[in-house]
Amino acid sequence: MSDAWSGIISVALAIVGIAIIAVLVSKQANTPQVIQAATQGFASDIGAAVSPVTGGATSLSAPTMFN
Repeated sequence: MSDAWSGIISVALAIVGIAIIAVLVSKQANTPQVIQAATQGFASDIGAAVSPVTGGATSLSAPTMFN
């Protein structure tokens, strides 16, 4: 990759990184709720994936924040 493309990609990634940090620390952001919804969804996906092996039942309902 040429030095020009490397520089362009570095600047683009820096802009995206700053935008992510700005959203996370914003007073209007619901960061804890977003993280909780994401982890609940991930846990539900893992439960559904292993339920045929473990015999466990899984609930595929939407997270409570969307009800």
